[in-house]
Amino acid sequence: MRTIPSELVKRYEAEGWWTRETIGDLLARGLRAAPDTEFRVHSEVRPWSGTFADVEVMARRLAAGLRERGVGPGDTVVLQLPNWVEAAAVFWASAFLGAVVVPVVHFYGPKEVRYIVAATRPHVFVGAERFGRLEFQAELCEDVPVVGVVGRDFEDLLADEPLTGLLPVDPASPALIAFTSGTTRDPKGVVHSHQTLGFETRQLAASYPPDRGRQFTVAPVGHFIGMVNAFLIPVLDGTPVNLGDTWNPGQALALLESEGLVVGGGAPYYMTSLLDHPDCTPGHLAHMKYAGMGGAAVPSAVTTRLESLGIAPFRAYGSTEHPSVTCTAYDGPAAKRLYTDGNLLPGAELRLTEDGEILTRGPDLCLGYTDPALTEAAFDDEGWYRTGDIGVLDEDGYLTITDRKADVIIRGGENISAVEVEEVLLAMEAVAEAAVVAAPDPRLGEHAAALVRLRPGHALPSMEEMRAHFQRAGIARQKWPEELHAVDDFPRTPSGKVKKFLLRKHIAAPQ
Repeated sequence: MRTIPSELVKRYEAEGWWTRETIGDLLARGLRAAPDTEFRVHSEVRPWSGTFADVEVMARRLAAGLRERGVGPGDTVVLQLPNWVEAAAVFWASAFLGAVVVPVVHFYGPKEVRYIVAATRPHVFVGAERFGRLEFQAELCEDVPVVGVVGRDFEDLLADEPLTGLLPVDPASPALIAFTSGTTRDPKGVVHSHQTLGFETRQLAASYPPDRGRQFTVAPVGHFIGMVNAFLIPVLDGTPVNLGDTWNPGQALALLESEGLVVGGGAPYYMTSLLDHPDCTPGHLAHMKYAGMGGAAVPSAVTTRLESLGIAPFRAYGSTEHPSVTCTAYDGPAAKRLYTDGNLLPGAELRLTEDGEILTRGPDLCLGYTDPALTEAAFDDEGWYRTGDIGVLDEDGYLTITDRKADVIIRGGENISAVEVEEVLLAMEAVAEAAVVAAPDPRLGEHAAALVRLRPGHALPSMEEMRAHFQRAGIARQKWPEELHAVDDFPRTPSGKVKKFLLRKHIAAPQ
């Protein structure tokens, strides 16, 4: 792990950002305070309904069963499950034991799972017998001492009597290893301590509107932000948990109407696919007061559309490594909420390098990666994290992400921002979502290729129509896309980001 400068440790402790509370302490305190709070799973294959107290009993029986099998503080527990109640039981049980939980997105394939198991050497692996295209493969965890499969033998791990209390663990020690989506390489194992994860939970909860309603959580709990929103923040706040194991805009709209649930944002795709669904009516929009946007580049075309429909968007910037860096207030000025990624949150620090790269540090910054070489490359001796993102600060200190360092198209020696071109494309009436990538060019080296997801009932614009649109927008001609392709949907990471490396491969392949 990286070395955290002693002056930062002292500051975080003095400010109360880092405490002696573990994740197990946080959960036990919250569960005692609100045992009768609703916990539901809206699923066609594994629905469940109960209370926090019901889930805690399951989690404590699992913790006792794992303890009998030799699992304790510091041991690793890998879980690869959809948004089911068993995922909550495994996560909470791990916290009660002081174990290190390793959530894995349920639709990761054998290659990713094999890599994660090898990197974390787990004492426990809990998976699903089958879900969609996922099917449990025993050979992936044949060296793991304890294995449980939901739908087959998971209940065998539960002891008759639940674990009482918590096993002691150092709050500065690892609590979670969250694997990033791996858009360009094998997933990176991001290590968070009880202190960094606890601070992030409190920080993120404080940024949410108090009247946000009963949230419908469909972001995979195998992903960092889905896990925090599903299993930690509701316990901290005593608010209901309503999980969905697949993202189906039609189902979400039906639950808004029948159950009064709320879709509160996420990656832009969640909101645009909801708004573009043929079942979406003004009555549904009345259920949505806010849209907290993040997890991917947030186009102003999306935020302005939401604002025009009476939904207040507010943007945030962070990553699995440093989850909460900036945020716009949900009731802040529209100009900031719509067009910037916010100003610094308490404890967070930010500076820009000469080429605009964002460096950050703060109490929720991770301990490092499971791969020491990655840790050495990403963090410096003063505690700064090299994000790889490019941004600008306005006169009020609000940050706007303009690009990724690796997401620049170099056309004839001139840099083109993919984000800038995508913004212009999204202003076209037919375009619901856009991704711009570099395509090989025998003359210029690279040129911009655009792939678009169309709104229902619209045809792909012609190149002439697109060029006229860019000309009206006043965009320099060298930035105009020189290819335009329609897609039904994009390949995505668990957080909803577009896997641009796959798009680049597709564009570069001979047609």
